[in-house]
Amino acid sequence: MLVEPVTLSGKVVRLEPLALEHAADLALIGQDPSIWRFMVYGDIITPQKMDFWVRDILSRKAAGTDQPFVIRHLTSGRLVGATRYMEIRPQHRGLEIGGTWIGKDFQRTKVNTEAKYLMLAHAFEKLGCVRVQLKADSRNERSIRAIERIGAIREGVLRKHMILENGVIRNSVYFSILDDEWPSVKARLEEKLAG
Repeated sequence: MLVEPVTLSGKVVRLEPLALEHAADLALIGQDPSIWRFMVYGDIITPQKMDFWVRDILSRKAAGTDQPFVIRHLTSGRLVGATRYMEIRPQHRGLEIGGTWIGKDFQRTKVNTEAKYLMLAHAFEKLGCVRVQLKADSRNERSIRAIERIGAIREGVLRKHMILENGVIRNSVYFSILDDEWPSVKARLEEKLAG
């Protein structure tokens, strides 16, 4: 399982490999503090913080643990957020989809659904994953519902899993999709995207 930079294109979004030159556009999108409420990074609402975040994520890419993407909205041509493969475990043919954040104007649209669809399809159909996991802060009911709507199976809660930048101790709810579940999840997502 070799997870390399790739561009994934759909009808609504294109996922492009994250690069340092994306930091300025991402900084414009990420100015709303509500985007960061449940994220482990804290508020990334200044260009300096976004530059630091992009550099940090790119260092994880260089270490081989993450493969990050920017999310480009095709109709407007604008960058609208970021997501990534993380916790890449080639020896176990598994990875996590996470670190996803989307600008307020594009939340509750097909942007996130199609981004997840493209990443899951690539993970199962091209990379040969047997397991893809997702997680959410236990307080983030909207993300938990979104993950459940995809068709992921809730596995459990890691209690006191992380300490956020603001000192909050986070419980993380874990979900997974397995390779033999992917066909039904795929059909479900395609139905959502067609509607």
